[in-house]
Amino acid sequence: MATFRKILSTYLLIWLTLLCVVAFYWNRFGFSVDPFRLPPVDCHWFKVSMAEIYISVTMLMIGSLLPIDEIKMVLKRWHKILGGTCIQYISMPALAFLAACLFGLHDATFYGLMLVGCVPGAMASNMLTLMSRGNVSYSVGLTTSATLLSPIVVPLTLWMAIGQHVHFDVLEMSRTLLITVVLPVGIGFTLAQKSQLWNRFAHAMGEIVANLVIIWIIASVVAGNRERIAQFPVHLVPPMLLVNFGGYACGFLGGKLLRLDNRMTRALILEIGMQNAGLGVMLAQKYFPDKPEVALCCAMYTFGCMFTGILVAQGLRFLSRNEVDPEEQEEQGGKAEEAGA
Repeated sequence: MATFRKILSTYLLIWLTLLCVVAFYWNRFGFSVDPFRLPPVDCHWFKVSMAEIYISVTMLMIGSLLPIDEIKMVLKRWHKILGGTCIQYISMPALAFLAACLFGLHDATFYGLMLVGCVPGAMASNMLTLMSRGNVSYSVGLTTSATLLSPIVVPLTLWMAIGQHVHFDVLEMSRTLLITVVLPVGIGFTLAQKSQLWNRFAHAMGEIVANLVIIWIIASVVAGNRERIAQFPVHLVPPMLLVNFGGYACGFLGGKLLRLDNRMTRALILEIGMQNAGLGVMLAQKYFPDKPEVALCCAMYTFGCMFTGILVAQGLRFLSRNEVDPEEQEEQGGKAEEAGA
């Protein structure tokens, strides 16, 4: 299982690409059932889309993988984590708005890019931070902080940006984020602390489940936009690249502003650039069902930022090749003291 987890995370972009290709051509295979376009679960007392279920499962796994030591570290570094989260929630919507204006986006594509800018970071940034030799603890803290604040910040920021153009229920979106994002994280964390069985399952399968669900969400959007993707919206690529690389740049400048060390700066760079566009897909399908281009924007950004994120993480790792890892230095120092004794 550990080998499969490593292969999945290492070549995540490849699996994402392959599944998206399968989703795009699925209706040409002659199957009567399309697993990428499943109907919502509709009971007499509630109705929930498959995207909401997928996101809830992902956040449940993320919460289950949060060690208690990481939570304590968040409390100790609260000012640096809150500062990084504020930079993310200010810079990314601003970049999205700037890019939309510069490239003349309007209607659904404008809403989609703004949604990309408003959603917080995701678990992918934590994995890429590890790849870049960044501070994973700080990255997890940033993701946790942004996740917990998302029911307040995301609807409010989105309303300020597009509320005059399109109507959506801000309080309902807050409730959706609370139920599908924050609540599953809390449940997962509690289960992992209270149940050893669940803890072992989460550490064995949590990362695998979360990654598979995210790439399935993106593949589902591809399946739902087969006709539009056939006429690839090339005009969306430049504004999305501006938002993506602008996010990395804001992370670097934010690290200097907050006087973070190099490892924490690398974590902030990846956290800000790697938006949780999978969550954006879910919100787009729920609140803009008549504008599928909104979800398509989010799906395209997820695919693109996974590609650029891997390149940036590898580049940051190369630049840090001459740095001494403080944790390794401390470990070597401890061994030297034992040898001297």
